[in-house]
Amino acid sequence: MLVLDKLLNILVIGYVWPEPNSSAAGKNMLSLIRSFVAKGHTVTFVTAATDSVHKADLTALGVNCETVALNCSSFNQQLLQFAPQVVVFDRYMTQEQFAWRVKETCPDALHILNTEDLHSLRHARFEAVKRENDATKAHLNTALAQREIGAILRSDITLVISSAEYQLLTHVYRVPESQLYYFPLDAGKPLESPPSFEERQDLVTIGNFRHAPNWDAVLQLKAMWPAIRKAFPSVNMKVYGAYPPKKATQLHNPKQGFYVEGWAEDADNVIAQARLLLAPIRFGAGIKGKLLDAMRCNTPTLTTDMGAEGLLPSFDPNESDEHNPLWGGALLPTPCEKDSQIQPWINAIAALYHHQDQWQAAVEKGQALLSSYQKDVQPSAFINHVENLHQRLAAHRDSLFFHGLLWQQSLNASKYMSQWIEAKNRV
Repeated sequence: MLVLDKLLNILVIGYVWPEPNSSAAGKNMLSLIRSFVAKGHTVTFVTAATDSVHKADLTALGVNCETVALNCSSFNQQLLQFAPQVVVFDRYMTQEQFAWRVKETCPDALHILNTEDLHSLRHARFEAVKRENDATKAHLNTALAQREIGAILRSDITLVISSAEYQLLTHVYRVPESQLYYFPLDAGKPLESPPSFEERQDLVTIGNFRHAPNWDAVLQLKAMWPAIRKAFPSVNMKVYGAYPPKKATQLHNPKQGFYVEGWAEDADNVIAQARLLLAPIRFGAGIKGKLLDAMRCNTPTLTTDMGAEGLLPSFDPNESDEHNPLWGGALLPTPCEKDSQIQPWINAIAALYHHQDQWQAAVEKGQALLSSYQKDVQPSAFINHVENLHQRLAAHRDSLFFHGLLWQQSLNASKYMSQWIEAKNRV
């Protein structure tokens, strides 16, 4: 094994400021940064995004934070000051925008792409839902997929948060496994003393309203709610999430038992106070942080196959159903306006909300699944991989034909577009 002889300067270029209490992506980025800091490496975080009231306090971790400009050569000057040996790009758009400048200014820097989730997959599924109401019929060969896979192939290593997406990248898009690293979302430790069955009441859902799958899930809940409320007149639905728009707050209706609460100061607390978490997810990608949080809080979840993707071992959307022996709750049909699709949700709520023995069995399944999932969460192993890869970077790149091909000048469209915008801004 190679031994690192010095600590590294690591530059993280964020698409946005990390918000661990707003999204799984923010939690994932913070986990990555903490892992680098824990090994003693120097970390600088930069972003072109506006400031955020919900951002993590990176300076408290010893991370230097600065802002950068888009389409501006001032970033090249900042790179000379940072002198990074490792650069992390948060999402493929950031790789397109900044990687060519890193390549020119710091040619020996290791490029890491943090996908968070596959944006092209999420978008393709969204289009399929709008077109046919079925995310499984998504077209995978799209212009956006070509852009995202291009960013992955240009990077030295890409972090993949979901085992399902890892399989998609290797088996469908044929990305070399040597360019990928499975880096699952760290769910964190379970709550020490979560409320009991008797201490809980009502239903809950949570998620950043700016994330399209979350907003769509809220709309599905609102559409299903009259039928659910009719079956359970004393049960309320609590909807939490960052950045609720006016169209979301307009759904707030206490008389109907549908509460749009907005930002939750303590997400664990609101999840743990509920008896069940509902997540009728019709499309999306990556790992659904709310489902992991619910497992940590001993709150059974009702969701879809799409919601559970990446969390179940050997996930097969054609085989899983509400009787899946591994899921801590129920996996249900994708909701729609048909009564036949809503009734399974009502049946599952009836079984888990009113029967403590079934609720407790679901809690125990969730605990077992969380324990199994967390075994793959080994951030220190990834940091070791980065340290070793940095020392053999030239050999690593020599083994990647398409990596070199996509860095040819004739294929650097994003570079020339950025230079054109910069020149135009000077006029």
